Amino acid sequence: MKNTHRIFNALLRPLELTSFITALLLGSMPMAHGNVYKNRITPQWSADDTHFWYRNDLAKGEREFVLVDLKKGLRERAFDHQRLAKALADADGGAFQAENLPLDDLKFDLAKKVVTFRAKGSYFRCPLQTYQLTKLEKPPENIRDAPKKPKGKSEPKPYRASRNTSPNGKWRASIQNHNLFVKAIEGDETIQLTKDGAAGNSYQEPYWAPTSNNLVAFRVQPGEVREVHLIESSPKEGGRAKLHTRKYPLPGDKFPTHELNWFDLAKRVQQKPEVGLIDFRGPNLRWTPDGRHLRYEKIDRGHQRFRIIEIDTLTGKSRNIIDEVSKTFIWTEHAQPTGVPRVNWLKGNKEIVYLSEQDGWRHLYLVDIASGTSKQITKGEFVVRYVDQIDEENRQIWFRGSGRIKGQDPYLIHYYRINFDGSGFTALTEGNGYHKIHYSPDHRFIIDSYSRIDLPPVHELRRVADGRLVCKLEETDLAELKATGWESPEVFSALGRDGKTRIWGLISRPHDFDPNKKYPVLEAIYAGPHDSYVPKQWSAGNRYSSWTEMGFVVVKIDGMGTANRSKAFHDVCWQNLKDAGFPDRILWHQAVAEKHSWYDISRVGIYGGSAGGQSSTGALLFHPDFYKVAVSSCGCHDNRMDKASWNEQWMGYPVGPHYAASSNIDNAHRLRGKLLLIVGELDNNVPPESTLRLAAALNKANRDYDLIVVPGAGHGGGGRHGDRRRKDFFREHLLGITPPNHNAAQ
Repeated sequence: MKNTHRIFNALLRPLELTSFITALLLGSMPMAHGNVYKNRITPQWSADDTHFWYRNDLAKGEREFVLVDLKKGLRERAFDHQRLAKALADADGGAFQAENLPLDDLKFDLAKKVVTFRAKGSYFRCPLQTYQLTKLEKPPENIRDAPKKPKGKSEPKPYRASRNTSPNGKWRASIQNHNLFVKAIEGDETIQLTKDGAAGNSYQEPYWAPTSNNLVAFRVQPGEVREVHLIESSPKEGGRAKLHTRKYPLPGDKFPTHELNWFDLAKRVQQKPEVGLIDFRGPNLRWTPDGRHLRYEKIDRGHQRFRIIEIDTLTGKSRNIIDEVSKTFIWTEHAQPTGVPRVNWLKGNKEIVYLSEQDGWRHLYLVDIASGTSKQITKGEFVVRYVDQIDEENRQIWFRGSGRIKGQDPYLIHYYRINFDGSGFTALTEGNGYHKIHYSPDHRFIIDSYSRIDLPPVHELRRVADGRLVCKLEETDLAELKATGWESPEVFSALGRDGKTRIWGLISRPHDFDPNKKYPVLEAIYAGPHDSYVPKQWSAGNRYSSWTEMGFVVVKIDGMGTANRSKAFHDVCWQNLKDAGFPDRILWHQAVAEKHSWYDISRVGIYGGSAGGQSSTGALLFHPDFYKVAVSSCGCHDNRMDKASWNEQWMGYPVGPHYAASSNIDNAHRLRGKLLLIVGELDNNVPPESTLRLAAALNKANRDYDLIVVPGAGHGGGGRHGDRRRKDFFREHLLGITPPNHNAAQ
């Protein structure tokens, strides 16, 4: 596909998902002691795009070479391995095994039925009708080392507004005594454009229009973001403790406000467009090439209104190109995992591809800028998860979605293509799994590889034009792995609180599992609304082996309030983070226990970190009849004490009684069960006083708990000491095993 505007999926996770959190949630992942075969394909495409070949590494060190004819849609062994081994032995004088041919750089001429290759440093030509080898003096031409991407037209760079010098190079803008001035670069002419700037309400950030006739500047009132403090009790170099201080905006803090001012330089005119103050996130301005229209995004604080505002500098009037309002939240903060911004300006400045949940599902819309009208591109009860390409020349969007195929796990990723007008919807994948695809160099075919937690990778060749299956390629061979006793986790779903929505999770059992025994349950929880968290792709590792080998069954669940389902599913978190999907989680546990007699729901523990630390403690405060033991690491125990950007997205603005209702600190008196709190004194994500104030509230309420403050530790689970104490805590209170005396003489 040529001349496409490619959008790469290089999103950073929010700070909530640090490497610690990932490790804490998934547990250790040692590889099982057994090999896996055919779990991936590395295609070698022909220069003429008629075929490709790949090698399968098999059990006992064997290997096979496979050729796929793209015209015939035929997959077969690339040649007679036995005959070629004999031919090599005759030509080279050495011993060659048909099951382990040392071949590289294969090149096929399908018309002539000839293959050339390198073996032991020499190149050979082999007619596949006679297998009479010819040794070549030099490598054959056109061996493709890597597919070449088609060259497209370079895209024009968008105009970037200058902050000081005008585009024509005649003027330089500056701030003097809080007001905006422009001075001629040649000569002494100076123009004072404003007189209402003052200390605490100063003009900042001038932006020139591309024509140099207009510029805008914001009059800014500073916010009142206060500081948080960390005490490093045990510096490595010794000596006194150190105080670390930094700015850290909390929910409800006053942010800087930006008042937009527009200036006509020739007429010496200043206007204050009636567009309201920007009090959340700095403005992102965009001039049209002719300098007439200024456009920018505006997110109202509290995330319930999103606009793209346009100002016509000829008339001075403003209008909203997009104006979306929600009774709950509009997902604007902590970028949605789509690999594409909410707003995508297409070339020519005439259209926008816009991402929105306004119809109850995350979908794409095409907005006509001139009229402000919007047409929905994707529709249906599924979610757009990633946008891979916006092909403006062919007016197509290539994207990934989940939830469209009924009967499949709604989180599984599939690939699709659709035209800008909503026509031509094409599913490129269909197998029941989480898909990843590899395009042929000419983009006419894909190798589709898909898997699930309980299904090892399956590989198929499909046609890009219509998504149809060309031929099956490989299925992963697990024979050796299964011989070691390895088993995949169980995928399980059950109805949630509404009696109709299925809640999905996984179950990991001990290696020596005995269905006649009763097993206590550990739930690994992370319910941050910015994503979903149950793994969906197959792995030969054991995600929770450190727990299951101690005799626990470990589960992970995505309850309501997390992302990647419907807007209604997501909205459960709104102003109610204490919910954390617990009503759904408990029903899920009960459904498992009804199916499996070995699943002991009288002994359920829960652990998590960061937002998962908040939820795991909340389990004992708000659902103590079900959850009995919890370990909470680096928890955000009160949403008023954690970063404004994350918490206001889900809890809203202004701060109100709903913050207190979701606070573990305000509800500390509710504690029942066994609780262990772990916090690092240098946590630079969630301030550690969140955990310490919870401890103070528990003390005041005369509740028993355990607390570990880890000197020198940051946002994490307390390192090796914290890990050992966490395991001892669950063993003691769920398995009845008294921890060993670690202080005994060795």
